[in-house]
Amino acid sequence: MRTVLVIDDNPAVATALDLLFGLREIRVVTAQSPEQGLELLAREDVGLVLQDMNFSADTTSGQEGVALFRAIRARHPDLPIILLTAWTHLDTAVDLAKAGAADYLAKPWDDQKLLASVENLLELGASTREVSRLHEQRRKRHRDLEARFDLRGLVFGSEQLAAVIELAGQVARADVPVLITGPNGAGKEKIAEIVQANSAVKAGPFVTLNCGAMPTELIEAELFGADAGAYTGANKSREGKFEAADGGTLFLDEIGNLPPAGQMKLLRVLETGRFERLGSNRERQVSVRVISATNADLATMIRDGRFREDLYYRLNTIQIDIPPLAERRDDVLPLARHFLQANPLGAGKRLGEDAERALLGHAWPGNVRELRNTLQRAALLARGEVIGAADLGLPPASAGAGGNGAVEEPDRAAIEAALERSGGVLAQAASELGLSRQALYRRLDRLGIKRD
Repeated sequence: MRTVLVIDDNPAVATALDLLFGLREIRVVTAQSPEQGLELLAREDVGLVLQDMNFSADTTSGQEGVALFRAIRARHPDLPIILLTAWTHLDTAVDLAKAGAADYLAKPWDDQKLLASVENLLELGASTREVSRLHEQRRKRHRDLEARFDLRGLVFGSEQLAAVIELAGQVARADVPVLITGPNGAGKEKIAEIVQANSAVKAGPFVTLNCGAMPTELIEAELFGADAGAYTGANKSREGKFEAADGGTLFLDEIGNLPPAGQMKLLRVLETGRFERLGSNRERQVSVRVISATNADLATMIRDGRFREDLYYRLNTIQIDIPPLAERRDDVLPLARHFLQANPLGAGKRLGEDAERALLGHAWPGNVRELRNTLQRAALLARGEVIGAADLGLPPASAGAGGNGAVEEPDRAAIEAALERSGGVLAQAASELGLSRQALYRRLDRLGIKRD
């Protein structure tokens, strides 16, 4: 039940307020001195305080009321307080309002005005306490995850990513393949690092291979190595990623781009731990934890005959799904502040309120990678200590979109800007735009943009 604490040395005041609030089903507890009021606050669940400004020891100055107000505020900073007095001093009212007093009413009060103020403040106070409770709950879970797992410096604030971290930390201890799914730039490699850092092979190497950034004809050589003469230009033997990762973890990003021959050999390694270098008949034995990642729909690729079903089930013993940044709004501002302070050019700078609104309203088709690039650019271009929305360089429509997560089709200007920022690296430009490389190729051809 909603409860109001009345602190007043006049019993008639408490009686009148008890009758008034009883009509609204508001419970009243009373205290006749500041000391008794503070004792009641310590043991009662109170939603609002109405306190007198003058007590029997000092009936006109209001100093006892000021001291009581400050004592309550120190112990309960979010508790709304309404001040009541028959001796109204405007300067005192202004000072306490600045210090956080919710309202200041003179005796005798207007019943309707007082009821309206109390109802509003009780509702607001309940909402504020619930928000504070949820924030504290999240902070507690964050501290708990940091205590239990090595998070590799991951910055997050959302419940969605906390659940991802919890799962990653749990499966890290089991020596089974892990498949991480999610859009480009969402942080799949960071989650793979967390799995490695909390596994039994955390002291071993962590080797990565982006299957989407290698020509098809070289992927097998990258994975399994090659003897001299195995292909044109192979002048000497080379070690593959599996050998380099022996005793540790191999992270295969964009696994959906692995060609059929590589898929077959990868399946054999997962089953037996054995493989052959290209151009060699000698089998090699390794012990490697494989973590793979993709932004592709592997189920569709299996139906289309582009990905082996048996390999999919080998890779997918445990699947970790990372939501796009548009669905993790509570991660946006913590990440933005982190990227800003991690940049030497951003030291001493902070985000303005308009910039924070723009960041929360943007759809982030390029996910965390796009957010990082945006803050790097803002740190470079902002002239003052406060970064405004204009410094972010976000499209106006997206900046005020209200965060519905819709991804707009990139136009020529957006594509050319992404290519310029990536130095012409198509894979990076595609990731920033939230596209696959093939989708970017099609748009380049359609718009007549040259591939340099």
